[in-house]
Amino acid sequence: MTDAMLIDPGARRAILEAAVSLETDAVALLARLVRHRSLLGKEASCLEDMAEVFAESGLEPFRVPVRPADLADHPGFSPPLIDYAGRDNVAARHQPREHRGRSLMLQGHVDVVPEGAADLWTTPPFQPEVRNGRMYGRGAGDMKAGLVAAIMAWRALCRAGLQPAAELQMAAVIEEECTGNGALAVMQALPRPDACVIPEPGPGYNALYTAEVGVVWAWVTVTGRPTHVRDMQAGVNAIEAANAIAARFKGYEAAMNAAERRHPAFAGHNHPINVNFGSIEGGEWNSSVPTRARIGMRVGVMPGHSCRDAAREIEQLVADAAADPRLKGAKVQVAFKGFMADGAIFEPTQPISRLLSECHRDITGEAVKHYEAAALTDARFYRLYQDTQATCYGPEADAIHGIDESVSLAAMHEVTKVLALTIAEWCGVARLAG
Repeated sequence: MTDAMLIDPGARRAILEAAVSLETDAVALLARLVRHRSLLGKEASCLEDMAEVFAESGLEPFRVPVRPADLADHPGFSPPLIDYAGRDNVAARHQPREHRGRSLMLQGHVDVVPEGAADLWTTPPFQPEVRNGRMYGRGAGDMKAGLVAAIMAWRALCRAGLQPAAELQMAAVIEEECTGNGALAVMQALPRPDACVIPEPGPGYNALYTAEVGVVWAWVTVTGRPTHVRDMQAGVNAIEAANAIAARFKGYEAAMNAAERRHPAFAGHNHPINVNFGSIEGGEWNSSVPTRARIGMRVGVMPGHSCRDAAREIEQLVADAAADPRLKGAKVQVAFKGFMADGAIFEPTQPISRLLSECHRDITGEAVKHYEAAALTDARFYRLYQDTQATCYGPEADAIHGIDESVSLAAMHEVTKVLALTIAEWCGVARLAG
């Protein structure tokens, strides 16, 4: 393998046999993690469990808090949604007796998005169930299976009597789904690794990420003038005004997807930039013209286009909409909380990506599929702000952020083997002490 510290066939065989022997444990651990309803602000129990998992794996876990005051000046920091007390990230570091290889970070997030309408799920979203070789449950694919694969890859090396010959960092972080500040805090707290791999799920296949868009979260609050519905023409309907503002973003979305604005990495994508209205709240009474409405939106940002420029464009678009005579009398405010994130490119030619590709072919017999994501991951921090090689490579998952989310267990086991070989080849290996 090019760019690899070739391990001998005996070590390779021992690692892969150990990975197979751990498959039952892997499924049990995934179910254990899925049972945690680790929504924003409710990650504590899953973080505690991950600390136990690290300890059970022979690693010494430690906490990495998120301190906004320490991160606020960093270009990758996003305005937080809630307080960070009691929600410290969990990390662990393997330090070899003698450093001979290249260091590696394996990181995943424990936070999950809300389950939506739980009554639409075939089985309860936080009650993991295996059907037809897939585990169903919120977070099974995004991305607790990836965390399991990383843990089992480490355990496979240990069971084979080996250890990485360079530092191996592992971390379970918060807020990948809304700010990324958990990963940013970990990156700032730990020594710079030579590469970072995040086992985020693939979109229907085991995928190697090559690019991702940036994201801005904006909140538009409209305050109208309430009246009794019998005098509605004298009032200003905040909900209708909010809808009129939202409609303006369709033109913006189309402009951002124009061919001349598309980054070369997304040349084959017709619509990589999406504007999504993810939440709306407002009104007080069916027979009253509503006083206030708030819409929460997620705006994609093309790589190479600054998220802060996008925020200014959002402010201008909302200001132009508010000047419409139909909204006369309405008060409109824009706030930015949550993602303020730039897009990133993960070149498939970087050594860590080439190595992952080669290990994937070794395990599956097929070339890995590349994925340009119309979403974002925590890998951006390492690529944009540390100039560290970084990418995502993870198991095939379905319906992430949707109903009946699931992950292929066979794919999770494949990714475990690929990650185990990647650790061995990237970091080198040495015999365990004793």
